[in-house]
Amino acid sequence: MKATIKPLLQRKAWKSLGTHKKQIEKLHLRDLFAKDAKRGERLTAEGAGLYLDYSKNRVNDQTLKLLFQLAKESGLREKTDAMFSGEKINITENRAVLHVALRAPRNATIKVDGKNVVPEVHAVLDKMAAFCKRVRNGEWKGHTGKPIKNVINIGIGGSDLGPVMAYEALRHYSKRDMTFRFVSNVDGIDFVEAVHGLAHDETLFIVSSKTFTTLETMTNAETARAWLLNGLGGDKKAVAKHFVAVSTNAEKVSAFGIDTANMFGFWDWVGGRYSMDSAIGLSTMLAVGPEGFLAMLRGFHEMDEHFRTAPLEKNLPVLMALLNVWYNDFFDAQTVAVLPYEQYLKRFPAYLQQLTMESNGKHVSLDGKQVKYDTGAIFWGEPGTNGQHSFYQLIHQGTRLIPCDFIAFGHALTPLGRHHDILLANVFAQSEALAFGKTPAQVKAEGTPDWLVPHRVFEGNRPSNTILADRLTPEILGALIALYEHSVFTQGAIWNINSFDQWGVELGKALAQRIIPELEDAAEPKLKHDSSTNNLIRRYRKMRKAQ
Repeated sequence: MKATIKPLLQRKAWKSLGTHKKQIEKLHLRDLFAKDAKRGERLTAEGAGLYLDYSKNRVNDQTLKLLFQLAKESGLREKTDAMFSGEKINITENRAVLHVALRAPRNATIKVDGKNVVPEVHAVLDKMAAFCKRVRNGEWKGHTGKPIKNVINIGIGGSDLGPVMAYEALRHYSKRDMTFRFVSNVDGIDFVEAVHGLAHDETLFIVSSKTFTTLETMTNAETARAWLLNGLGGDKKAVAKHFVAVSTNAEKVSAFGIDTANMFGFWDWVGGRYSMDSAIGLSTMLAVGPEGFLAMLRGFHEMDEHFRTAPLEKNLPVLMALLNVWYNDFFDAQTVAVLPYEQYLKRFPAYLQQLTMESNGKHVSLDGKQVKYDTGAIFWGEPGTNGQHSFYQLIHQGTRLIPCDFIAFGHALTPLGRHHDILLANVFAQSEALAFGKTPAQVKAEGTPDWLVPHRVFEGNRPSNTILADRLTPEILGALIALYEHSVFTQGAIWNINSFDQWGVELGKALAQRIIPELEDAAEPKLKHDSSTNNLIRRYRKMRKAQ
């Protein structure tokens, strides 16, 4: 990477964008479309089966020119090459960042410390595929000789959000005579509801923890083992028939009772939130089969190649990232709404919350200096059309600017009468309404009384992207996830932050380990927290005794 990249606030394009924003901030999307009859066709891009319409954004050609210049001045291409070539760009942990290797074709070469890691990746994929075939065809038998009918994935963070999102997204393609459930929360309700109604001797648990020490995951795993043994007469040999592990700690996996032959590994150059296409996706492969999982990986890889090779002006992740920077840093837009008009993608916004906010929720730059600009936005959302009867009111007529990403598909996976036409009509109508609104003159022309007119005016000029694909397939899901992965990376590259560490999750976890014995000890502990925390601990201890 070039060492001559200037701090963000000193880059020429950044300064020019600040001036440019003042010049166009009052320009309405109505004016932009009126002046350019082809705008809706011109400001589009395609790649990896996805079509992006970004014409309903508050930008003109000069805005885009400056944003592309900012990407160049930020060393985006050099940083991208560094990531794909296995350089240790996660500098605070001295690690490479190679989720792209997880979906590289078998004949690719991607090196870490001089070693090609692609053969290792495919060895794990082959091992996963062989295991999944045995479970899916009934060859794998539980302790009593019955085949597995239920799979429960135990993980947290990236070991849960990716698998549960992928299962819900690809449920149409899943093995319907099997049940898939997911446990992440240390709240006991999560486990109790997950195993409710399931037969012990037909249930397989996947425990996903790299170190096999994650507090929440291992608490749930121990509870799962106790549940299993309680239902199968206490024979500890049953554990090996009903548990497999996604981990790198063979010693702890074996001590738990899991046969290490059924341990699936991954690597420290894969961050948790980027790991759903590694062995962390074992539950996904069990659900959709090896062929479906490999198809998803092909979609990931196709978007990887698009991001790596497409010119900035036609590069989907780059375009989306630059627009996010534009609104986040120049319009003070603090959130982004992700609105999939596809019920199968109901968990996609939750997945993106970790991907985006854990990656770019940083307050210091790569050199450890406090940033003087906003970094990661808050991502949130729900499927359409549900959100239209909920929070869309604020997006349309509220006082905050909320850029939106609409996601839709040309074909329904479950065609049902007019449903899909109505669904898509709402996608197009919402983006149109956000962009163009309704003027007081238009409201009055409808015969609205003068006193009511202000309440029915829509200011418009609310920006949005629309992402279209033919239908939701495993390939398209992979491409869609990779689109946002590389958008996150691009934003981090511009802000000069490390998108691949997550030290912010450590402090609360460390304090919790200190507090647990203070809650559970029989003797009254000597508390040394602040007065609020001390009081809450004492109050909880009294509540426990009152049981």
